[in-house]
Amino acid sequence: MSVQNLNTFDPFADEGDPLGTAQDVGSQQNYIHIRIQQRNGRKTLTTLQGLPKEYDAKKLLKAFKKEFACNGTLVDDEEAGKVIQLQGDQRLKISNFLVEEVN
Repeated sequence: MSVQNLNTFDPFADEGDPLGTAQDVGSQQNYIHIRIQQRNGRKTLTTLQGLPKEYDAKKLLKAFKKEFACNGTLVDDEEAGKVIQLQGDQRLKISNFLVEEVN
């Protein structure tokens, strides 16, 4: 009489890592983050970070300011790199601009 239950069998042994490599987990290198921050009252600040190095942040900032008729600044952050800050809620305008003009 042999016991079949005690054999070691790993059902996931031949499956690959479904999340890819461990380096890819939590990696957000390919994303551009467009966020809004509430200041005081109705005032808001839109931040854009994660821009690839191939794009000139100063030229984009100048184009954003001219196109959206708002003020903005370029902040150099240790963790996030270069962050573009614009006055007001410019999230949709920024996303439309990047999709139309950059591509």
